[in-house]
Amino acid sequence: MTPPSSPVFPLRIMRHLIVALALLPVPVIGHAAEWDIDQLMRGLAQTRSDHARFVEKKSIAMLDRPVESSGELFYTAPDHLEKRTIKPKPESMTVDGGTLVIERGRKKHQLQLQDYPELAAFIDSIRGTLAGDRKALERHYRLSLEGTAEHWTLQLLPLDEKMLAVVKRIRIAGVRDVVRSVEITQSDGDSSLMLIEKLPTP
Repeated sequence: MTPPSSPVFPLRIMRHLIVALALLPVPVIGHAAEWDIDQLMRGLAQTRSDHARFVEKKSIAMLDRPVESSGELFYTAPDHLEKRTIKPKPESMTVDGGTLVIERGRKKHQLQLQDYPELAAFIDSIRGTLAGDRKALERHYRLSLEGTAEHWTLQLLPLDEKMLAVVKRIRIAGVRDVVRSVEITQSDGDSSLMLIEKLPTP
């Protein structure tokens, strides 16, 4: 198995893998004044595994209507992420340690993240979020948190220029301890909105 030669390939993967952020559990904080990013990160660090169903709609400038896909997401601490798309076509993307494996039908591609620094930084940022590692996130993003534990939104703005060429902004919204949506605004004007339904961990 050899990695595709096109430099666009890892950037496209970045857009797909960001959905792994949908697996974030968040604690309920009783007093609104105490609700801040540190509280959020401490809650995230408590989860060792998670499982969710997703429906994603991507708005692409050249298309008349959004493209919809659905499937399941899995996370196991500290560094396993998996996205299984079921519709419209089966596809899986799995990150374990420093290796990314992509399967589409009978085709299988394997990438070593050390060969793609920007992609590695992007994935490490996702894993930093799932691990509740604020320092890891702030190496790559400027963070801001709005609302309360009852209804909150975490915004991530990429700091690196090469990442900004792909992703302009990420907004993760939740109600109490449940993530409801992940919205991605790309730098080219395209966008995606993923709706999340938490499932029992298999």
